[in-house]
Amino acid sequence: MERINLQQLLSGIHTNWTSIFAAASCGAGAFFLFVKWINKQKIKKKILNARKRRDKSFQQAEQAVQQFKITNPDFEKSSIVSLSLPDLIQKLKEGSLQPDAVLHAFMEKALEVNNKLNCNTVMLMDSVDQLRDVNTYKKGLLYGVPISIKDNLGYKGHDSSCGVLSKLDQPAVMDSVVVAVLKRQGAVPFVKTNVPQGLLNYDCSNPIYGQSRNPFNLQKTCGGSSGGEGALIGGGGSILGLGTDIGGSIRIPSAFCGICGFKPTSNRISLRGASSCNKGQNAVFSSLGPMARDVESLALCMRALLCQDMFTLDPTVPPIPFNQEVYECSEPLRIGYYENDGNLLPSPSMARAFRETKDLLERAGHTLVPFKPPRLFFAITELAFRGVMADGAATLLSHLEGGPIDPCLHPQVVLYRLPGFVKKILSVFLKPFYPRMSVCMDAICGVGSIPELWKQHTKIEEYIHEVLAEWRRLNVDVVLCPMFGPAYNFSYCGKLSSALSYTALYNLLNFPAGVVPVSTVTEEDEAQLCQYKGNFVDVWDKLFVKAVQGGVDLPVAVQCVSLPWQDEMCLRFMREVEQLTAKNKLSRPH
Repeated sequence: MERINLQQLLSGIHTNWTSIFAAASCGAGAFFLFVKWINKQKIKKKILNARKRRDKSFQQAEQAVQQFKITNPDFEKSSIVSLSLPDLIQKLKEGSLQPDAVLHAFMEKALEVNNKLNCNTVMLMDSVDQLRDVNTYKKGLLYGVPISIKDNLGYKGHDSSCGVLSKLDQPAVMDSVVVAVLKRQGAVPFVKTNVPQGLLNYDCSNPIYGQSRNPFNLQKTCGGSSGGEGALIGGGGSILGLGTDIGGSIRIPSAFCGICGFKPTSNRISLRGASSCNKGQNAVFSSLGPMARDVESLALCMRALLCQDMFTLDPTVPPIPFNQEVYECSEPLRIGYYENDGNLLPSPSMARAFRETKDLLERAGHTLVPFKPPRLFFAITELAFRGVMADGAATLLSHLEGGPIDPCLHPQVVLYRLPGFVKKILSVFLKPFYPRMSVCMDAICGVGSIPELWKQHTKIEEYIHEVLAEWRRLNVDVVLCPMFGPAYNFSYCGKLSSALSYTALYNLLNFPAGVVPVSTVTEEDEAQLCQYKGNFVDVWDKLFVKAVQGGVDLPVAVQCVSLPWQDEMCLRFMREVEQLTAKNKLSRPH
């Protein structure tokens, strides 16, 4: 009897502990779900608050414009926003236009463009207050000119979100150097513009502010990461803007949106106060540069920024003023060129626009010399991609933790989050079938150690000098190459990092590069897409065709390149391309 009671007792204890463990497990599960729900609510609130701040600034801007119209009944924005930058500056200097009228004109136009394209993240209402002191800077080269700035450029009192939640609610305590210099030159920064989540993507969408669209076709992306700038300027809502570029982030949206964009030599313009989700990466350098409707506006902006204020506020920037003599030089150039970089076969419109521009340059008396960057595929994958992903994307992923991933970035994040050994296995598996994808998969593993990182940097330095040697051997002044495009359909940018070879090469080399729109996609270009096979006839080549389909009438650009610190030479070459293109259009029979 005692034995039975003991068994029953033990059985009861076991049952009780099992029940306790089951209850505890349920409780822990419920607690975990509760914590997850709380975090989700915090994220929603954070995003909602950011959108409320944006919308409040839009309402304030609308009210300011309406109030200005009441007190200035003769105000007409269209006659102001249609001016070229040189003409606008002249009218401001001579007093036939006042800074307040110009600011409110562009403010109204920026709001209109944003309603269509969703390209602005905040209207900087401090700009209205800045007008009180703007006459102090009447001698400034950009006196009274409203300027748009990319979201990641620091402006006192406002977030530089980079499209990620981790950077919200962290307003800048002071202006970035470039904003401070602009103000001292009399410019009036009035709006910040949208970016892709994390910046390392060439679409323009994030979970906070949503998807920006192309001014020529609302079903197309405006490009990125300076995509809000491209859309706003291309849509007529800004006359001059500033972006940043680490793989094409100024040049891609400029090309997609039919404007001019210039990536200077890195550190020619101060990056102090610019935010990033990849700080500390030193294999491929970022650049800060201007975006505008024409090349002369880019040159005006560079001339204004390269001043003593810049060199004083950031002594790490070489004190090299803008060389107007080089920019205005009209001597014939010796131009290197390539039509196909061996990685991405140009789309029909890319190839045609490039060949037409090459022919125009030859007919104008310039010498064209075949030029091929050596070992380009190696440079892009092993040096540029592996360099940017040196930490296996850990820094970027840390900024994405806890929040939603935007659809434009999702294809990249899925790969970045794979364990290193899985990436290595996939790389081996892909090699016989898709060698290009295999190499890229291995590259995003990054480097495994500090000694390997140093070897990586050494390889980059050696490659730069290899390209310089080829440049010197051919004795070229500048290089002309295609600029990929036209603008993509939505959701393809994150799947086609391979297309960046035309732009990322010049970040790796740290050569100045800019884009100039020269043509538009024709019906014939579109029809020829069905014959496009690509250089590798792989998945990426097929995706590229799908990305650019439906592009009739979209702008197509070419890319102009010069040697490091010869930024004025690059701009001079861009201006030559622009002028020859304009003359050719005028001479064509209508």
